[in-house]
Order: sequence, then C-alpha cells, then structure tokens
Amino acid sequence: MSRHWRRDFLKTSAAIGVAATTSYWTKRIVRAQESARPTVAAIGVGGSRGRYNRGGAIARAAAKFADMIAVCDVDDRHTAEFNQAFGGTLKTYRDYRDLFAEHRPDVVTIGTPDHWHVPIAIAALRAGCDVYCEKPLTLTVEEGREICRVVEETGRVFQVGTQQRSENNRLFLKAIALVQSGRLGKNVNAYVAIGGAPTCDPIPAEPVPEDLDWDMWVGPAQPADYSERRRKEFRWFYDYSGGKMTDWGAHHIDIAQWALGHDHSGPVRVRGTGQFPDIVPSDFDWVAYFAGQAQLPSAFNTATTFSIDLEYEDGSTISVHNHYRRESDNVDFGNGILFEGDAGRIFVNRGKLQGRPVDELTDQDNQELEELIVELYRGKQPGNHMGNFFECREDGSLPISDVFTHHRTMTACHLCNIALMTGRELRWDPKQERFLDDEQANRLLSRPRRPGYTA
Repeated sequence: MSRHWRRDFLKTSAAIGVAATTSYWTKRIVRAQESARPTVAAIGVGGSRGRYNRGGAIARAAAKFADMIAVCDVDDRHTAEFNQAFGGTLKTYRDYRDLFAEHRPDVVTIGTPDHWHVPIAIAALRAGCDVYCEKPLTLTVEEGREICRVVEETGRVFQVGTQQRSENNRLFLKAIALVQSGRLGKNVNAYVAIGGAPTCDPIPAEPVPEDLDWDMWVGPAQPADYSERRRKEFRWFYDYSGGKMTDWGAHHIDIAQWALGHDHSGPVRVRGTGQFPDIVPSDFDWVAYFAGQAQLPSAFNTATTFSIDLEYEDGSTISVHNHYRRESDNVDFGNGILFEGDAGRIFVNRGKLQGRPVDELTDQDNQELEELIVELYRGKQPGNHMGNFFECREDGSLPISDVFTHHRTMTACHLCNIALMTGRELRWDPKQERFLDDEQANRLLSRPRRPGYTA
C-alpha cells in the first residue's frame, strides 16, 4: 500500500484523537520547571523484589528523570525498604491523602493494586501532579470515564504503564506498522491469547501483620479478611482486578485495537463463552456481590478459560482467548497476537515478530516502516516508556499511552468480563458507552466504592 494512503490514514486517526482530547489540549498548561529536575513521589512500591506489584520498579525508573522526595505504602516494610534505597531521606506515609496535604510533587507514580489506581490518580491530578500509573488503569468502565474527565479538567500529563507501546524492541510497533501499511491486505482481524487464570481452594483468614494497614489496602472494595495469598495474588479476585483479561489483556488487546484503528472507539458487539472457578455458581449475581450483598468463598474467582469475540462497526473482530488453537492451519499459541488479512498474516509477542510479510520485507520496506513507526509514536523516537512520559511533560504533548486510548482498551477488557458474567451476547454503543437493551449488564459498568475510600 502506498505511503500516501498511510499518511491519509494517520491524519484521520490523528484527527479523531484531537477531537477526543480538545478539552485536554485547551486546558493543558506547559509550565517552566522551577529546577533542572522535577520532584516525584511514589505511591505503592510493593517491595524491591516485586512481591505484590511493580510499583517499586516504576518508581525507580522515574527516579532516573526526577528527584524522589516521598514514598507512600500501606506496608511499613515496603516503605522502609524503598526509603533505604534513597539513603533514608524520603518523607514516608501510609495514606496518600496525608502526602498530598503536605507536599505537591511534580510527578506521582502509582503502583498499588488495581482497585486503588483511579481514586489515587484523581487525587494526584487534583493536587496538580502529573501521573505515571501502572496498568490496568481502571477496575470498571465508569472509572475510565471518570479519569478521562479529570485529566481533561486538570490538563495534567498522564502516562499508563503499557510498555509494549514503547519497548520490547519495538516489535509491537512494527506489527502495527505492518498492519496499517496494508501489507496484510484488507479485512484484517486479530486473534489474541493472554493465558488463563488459576484456581485455588478456599483460603483461611490470617492475622493481619502489625506493619500493614489492611483496611487501607482493601480501601474502596468490600471488606475482606486478610490472607497473604489474597494480598499477593490480588489479580485473581474480581474485588481488586479483572483476572487475565485486564492483566495481559491490557497489553495485547491494546495493541490489537491500535493496529486495527479502534483505539479511539470500541466494539459494537461482544459474545463468547468461558469458565469460572467451581466456587462461582452458574447463576451468580455479580451486581449484588460488588455491592456487598452476595458472598463467595475466599478463593480466586476470575475467569479461568474464555473464548470471546469483540466485533467492530467496520466488521473486523478481535478474538480473545486464554489459549488460541486452530488445527486447520497449525495455529497454536498461549500468549501473543495473530493479525490475519486477505494478503497474509503475522504473529507478535514479546519475543518475536514473524510471518511471510515480515520475511519478504526489503531494505526500503523496512525504512518505510521505520518512518511509519515514528509517525505512530507521535513524532518521537520510541524505546523508553518512562522517558516518553518525562519528554511529554517538557513539551506538553500527549504521552504514547494516554488515558483516552487506554480507557478504550480497558473498556474492551471490561466488556469481555461482563459478557462472561452475564453469560450472553451483548450489544454495545461505543459513543454512549452503554449496553443496548440490557440493564443488568449496564449495572456492571460501575460498582459502589466503600465510604471513606474514594478520591
């Protein structure tokens, strides 16, 4: 396909993006830095060995570009460990609200469990901070709408930690460029495998460690007894996360939507099947559960297997599986994305990009793809996701993993989970962001937050 077509495509995509973020741009104020390096506070650091999340890793990455001044974590051990890495000079907090009452850092990194991302991010934005938040950003579709509104209102810079948009040897960016340059032909669809979730026997309650504020850890979710596994493996509880759908799905569905040109819109239909752990009854009322009106044993409850199709207005589909297998032409993979069009197919994951369209690339083709990658990356050179965030802070541009496109990614992930919870095909209006003629499904677009633990 010609470079002329590519540039027209990108101009159209850019126009959509600008329309979606007009308020953001009109309210964004590029301020002069008072010092050579901005200040940063880390909220949720999870231990240096990543025992509970990657918060410490992203905070240390930010410290390469800024001066760390404070750390906040509900676990005093994590706080002390992180502080020690900075010579014991940081202000320390258990409650992020106390941090913002005393400090106004230029930047905040958020590495808490997923259910805390949006409340803390909103507090940071309204405190005047730019934010780098680990993925997945949202627990519900409504949280996505909420965080988009606050970013628009405050004009702050916000980067989500979906590093596949920047790093991994640019394999995913090259895959997107291959799709959008027309080298797979027309009618391109994506097949995504993200792995399944584990199961476990009911977990007994344990005493809360003295150096942990468990009530604060639970925060906006419904009260629950403490156990080390509940805390350490929070991704397998819908109370705090969305299972593999919002874990790896936040990465691979993101790339698939971007490649197919759906990163500013969304599907119109979602259908499929899946399985939950045995502790979840077949007719379980998830709406009542999230409101604290129904109970499950204290065990993993996210979907273990699934096969779901997201259908878009142009007829394309993104098919999401725990493991994708198609025996007719020897396709079998557990993690990655297969893009398939009329003229060929490619497969990409964090270790490889392969397929006939890749093998047939000439030096000139590769040069054209490199130019397209820079255009996809909004005119900047990809390679360092945290670096992109700080570069955008300086020039006022939109980070590569902005809150608006990530909301669309997470919406697709949440729709998959809601389809599994309701057990039926659903029709979705991506403009109104509501299900058509299905109020039960619409009630799963949001969930109550426990009083006292909101933004």
